[in-house]
Order: sequence, then C-alpha cells, then structure tokens
Amino acid sequence: MAFARKSGKKTAPLDEGALFDYAVKALGRRMRTEAELRRILEGRADPGERGKSAVNAVVRRLKEMRYLDDRSFAETYARLRQENDKLGARRVRRDLAQKGIRAGLIDTTMNAQYAETDEEKLAREHLERRGVKKPKDEREMARVARRLVAAGFSTGTIYKILRQWNVPEEALTALDTLEQEREEE
Repeated sequence: MAFARKSGKKTAPLDEGALFDYAVKALGRRMRTEAELRRILEGRADPGERGKSAVNAVVRRLKEMRYLDDRSFAETYARLRQENDKLGARRVRRDLAQKGIRAGLIDTTMNAQYAETDEEKLAREHLERRGVKKPKDEREMARVARRLVAAGFSTGTIYKILRQWNVPEEALTALDTLEQEREEE
C-alpha cells in the first residue's frame, strides 16, 4: 500500500528525461503494467498536453527497450500466482483486470496458464499452504469456503473438497447463497 507524502511541499513536475529515469526506477522496484506506470508518471508530469506527450514518449521508449510489456507481465503474474500462491483462475483474472491488462490478453494468458491445471488439486494445495485443516463445524466450513472463493476457485471445486471432508449437505446449501452473491458482483 502506497502512502502519500506527509510534507506539504508539492514536488516540481518532471521533464521527459527525468520521467524516464523515474519510470526505470519504478520498474526496477517491481514489474508494472502500462496502465499502472502511466498513472504513476501522470502524477509526476506537467499537467496538460505537455505532460501527456512526455508520458507517451517515455512509455513508447520503455516499450521499444522491452522494459514495459503487458504480455510478459500477464504471463509472469499468472504463473507466479498459480505456482507460488496457489490461486484459482478467477482470482488471477480479476487481479489482472484491476492492473489494467486488456480483456483479450487476459483470456489468452489464462487459457495458456490454467488450461492443464487440476483446479481441485490446486485448491487443496492452497489450503495446505495456508495451514487450513478439515472444518469441525459449520462456522469453520463457511470460513474455508470463503477462503476458497476469495482465492478464485469455482463453487463446484469447493463443494467437491467439502464433500470429501464429509461436511453435511445442509451446510453446503449455505454455499449456494455465497455463490449467488458472488455472481451478482
């Protein structure tokens, strides 16, 4: 989470060269999408057309140098979120959209990354990685279900895991309302 500067001083707008240096340093700290980088640069550039053209020139130059590539970002992000965090496709898809990746690129990336994935196995790995054990009561079952929903797994996969844990069928009906609320979002 980024925090605003506490000093009341307003920083002077950066020219194109300084914006480029600023962008390279921002990309050096972590990978960013074009949309994220544009937001950062627009906050440091001159207001108006002059600043927009400087931001466009910096972004164009970074793309030519292959420092900024949304396709590479999406592929790496999806792979790492699947392999390291054990997240489901829905969550990764939503995260990529929030980061400003185009819908077509998200579809291509997700199809390539999650096509051969066993969602149930991935969900079990997610639970294991988080130290989640078999629920003892309805309340714990709901907590596990919410965790899996937040991690981007389908309701079918969640039901399958909970059924294998012998969770009562009445408790599973509560998940239906959870899924309906999620679809309304």
